[in-house]
Amino acid sequence: MANYEIRFFDDVEPHRFVTAKIQAKNIVSISIEDAKYPSNIFLDKSTAIKFAKALRTEINKMEAYNG
Repeated sequence: MANYEIRFFDDVEPHRFVTAKIQAKNIVSISIEDAKYPSNIFLDKSTAIKFAKALRTEINKMEAYNG
């Protein structure tokens, strides 16, 4: 399995970013790196899939609202 990291930078707060990477065999880690309040979210594969679907649904709602 490949070792990877996806990093998303915050346009408003340059010192804050979000990363997503494989933590263990079936665990995805989402980290919010902030100088004051760093936090982590650990999701198993099925929960990560559900989260991704929910996120896509909310993005589609934004597009419908703005469109």
